[in-house]
Amino acid sequence: MDIERFRDFCLGLKGVSEGFPFDADTLVFKVMGKMFALTDVETFESIALKCDPEKAVELRERYPAVQPGYHMSKTHWNTIYMDGSLTDSLIMEWTLHSYEQVVAGLTKKLKQQLAEL
Repeated sequence: MDIERFRDFCLGLKGVSEGFPFDADTLVFKVMGKMFALTDVETFESIALKCDPEKAVELRERYPAVQPGYHMSKTHWNTIYMDGSLTDSLIMEWTLHSYEQVVAGLTKKLKQQLAEL
């Protein structure tokens, strides 16, 4: 997967915006203002994705390219290394899971706003 395909996938999800809130290199994707994915736009060596804690541990044990979140909560975030060992479909599945984790945690008001988009 390349950065453009990843970006297109993220932006194709309902209520998603992108930006550079930290620095000029870290591209962040948010749903209703809440982060669900981030990556280095220059290198695209890894992606940070939110994950259910139990699933996060399972993925880390099963896939060497999945590690605890770098500079993120190790419980709720995984870093996915783009080393070619993972299929695009797995990366998209985990990105959607991250999006859904964030949507599930939105306030009732934000969930309603998302539903109206």
